[in-house]
Amino acid sequence: MEPPDAWARTRGAPRLLVLALLLGAQPDAQAEVQVSVPPLVEVMRGESVALNCTPLGVHDYFMLEWYLADRSGVRHRLASGELRGSEIQGGVHSSRGRSPPYQLDSQGRLMLAEAQVGDERDYVCVVTVGATVTAEATVRLQVFAKPEATEVAPNRGTLSVTDDIAQEIATCNSRNGNPAPKITWHRNGEPLQVPMEVNTEGYMTSRTVREASGLQSLTSTLYLRLRKTDRDASFHCSVHYLLPKGQHGRLDSPPFGLTLHYPTEHVQFWVGSPATTEGWVREGDSVQLFCRGDGSPSPEYTFYRLQDKQEDVLKINLEGNLTLERVQRGQSGIYGCRVEDYDAEEDAELSQTLELRVAYLDPLELSNGEELALPLGGSLATNCSVKGLPTPTLRWTKDSIPLGDGPTLSLSSVTFDSAGSYTCEASMPTVPLLSRNRILRLLVEGSPELRPEETLPKAEGSWTEGDEVRLVCSARGYPEPKLKWSQAGGHPAEPAPGGQGWVSSSLTLKVTSALSQDGVSCEASNPHGNARHVFHFGPVAPQTSQAGVAVMAVAISVGLLLLVVAAFYCMRRKGRPGCCRQGEKGAPPSGDPELSHSGSQRPEQTGLLMGGASGGARRGSGGFRDEC
Repeated sequence: MEPPDAWARTRGAPRLLVLALLLGAQPDAQAEVQVSVPPLVEVMRGESVALNCTPLGVHDYFMLEWYLADRSGVRHRLASGELRGSEIQGGVHSSRGRSPPYQLDSQGRLMLAEAQVGDERDYVCVVTVGATVTAEATVRLQVFAKPEATEVAPNRGTLSVTDDIAQEIATCNSRNGNPAPKITWHRNGEPLQVPMEVNTEGYMTSRTVREASGLQSLTSTLYLRLRKTDRDASFHCSVHYLLPKGQHGRLDSPPFGLTLHYPTEHVQFWVGSPATTEGWVREGDSVQLFCRGDGSPSPEYTFYRLQDKQEDVLKINLEGNLTLERVQRGQSGIYGCRVEDYDAEEDAELSQTLELRVAYLDPLELSNGEELALPLGGSLATNCSVKGLPTPTLRWTKDSIPLGDGPTLSLSSVTFDSAGSYTCEASMPTVPLLSRNRILRLLVEGSPELRPEETLPKAEGSWTEGDEVRLVCSARGYPEPKLKWSQAGGHPAEPAPGGQGWVSSSLTLKVTSALSQDGVSCEASNPHGNARHVFHFGPVAPQTSQAGVAVMAVAISVGLLLLVVAAFYCMRRKGRPGCCRQGEKGAPPSGDPELSHSGSQRPEQTGLLMGGASGGARRGSGGFRDEC
């Protein structure tokens, strides 16, 4: 904000005030002195300030005095001093009740500590040279004070837009500033150009009060003729104040709104959540109906239902809400809302209606029930029916794979792969969250289907005696087939991975030559028949490496036994000449009757027996020298 014209004149550019007094006691005697002072000194309240007074030219001696000029022009002497050497010596004569008191420094400056608004005066400096020559100059002291925070008091009553005169809006207060600030009003951030003169559209009044401290307080009141558009308007006031060196400050009040009274012109009526874009609501949901009029304060709302052109009142309240708990299909129909506003114009539309459509979907019905058995190769045609509003769409699926749209499911030449769960789905595109489904379980009866597999397969004829093999046999059919193995050790049948009605059993065994001839059979059976599979291995090779080891072990065992017998015999013949050596060739002595036998007994046997009977009587006879 620009300062007032009076301030502009006061705050002109600094100038040099020169007063020359030429006085002489004699006609030829003449002297001159000039004094320089700043015409205006500005200071913030509470700060210290020094008023300068400088005599121009060179003077060996002069006297300096400070005077305070009051508003009537009377001067009051405050301080004085005289030049002695390079300093001015003197003091304060009167502070005129000021606290802290004035001070005069060695440069002749008048010192004011903690400037107050009361210090805002004219100060005159008088310089005297000699006995008769004097000069003086005046300095104006301006003290600035920042106002306190801006306060606003809005009208908290209800203001009617139907009044055709300006009404009081708010009062704005700015306290303890200097000089007096200026107040402006704003609506939605834009300044309001309102005059000070009273009129029907809008104006403002102002009042300035000087406080005991000398500070100034300003009060401004705003009056406006209101419109309906002001119901959401934001108002505030701003205080503009001056600072030293031509600077400006601004303090804004908090924003505020008004409570207005205006009649209803339009009414809105709608269905709240849950609702679809087509206006349908689901049966069983709680539905909210909302009614809003644009009048203020909130009018009274009447909810009703039209039946046979008659209004059936449902609820009356000030909130404009109606909740239908667990709505049923019978509650479909026309609903209305009416605003009771007696200040409204005669042509205002104060009521609205809407159609509430309740969507429902009954449970599905299957023409053949939920479980159906067909013979292998048979055919099927079954229907799925449903009642709902809006009209639902039907679709058949199996394992989430669409089979076709419509109520009928047709199958022909069914196989075991056809068995499983078929789902009939009913949905409504206009009511996405409303759907139902029903499952048909199809059983296919027939003789078992067998699926053999070897966990460790080998080509026929490549098996070796003792190899381990795991055989798996899978079957399906209805009723569920039983699995039986020709060899013991088979595991009980259980559902096979992948489903589709398959069950499987496994058998782990070692391959033998006997199995290579007969094989291993797996048989699946149910009341409709049976199926059999034989696992063949072909020729089974012997374990050659193990047979060689066994023969070698037997040979070593026999050799060790012979060595033990020989050692035992040598011990028995210990000490006999020629024992354990090669005997001499020739006939035995004729006198030995044992050696004349025909050979019915082997010599080794005879010698052993003889030696055992005779003991040492025949020591050295030489009869068993060949038995080593």
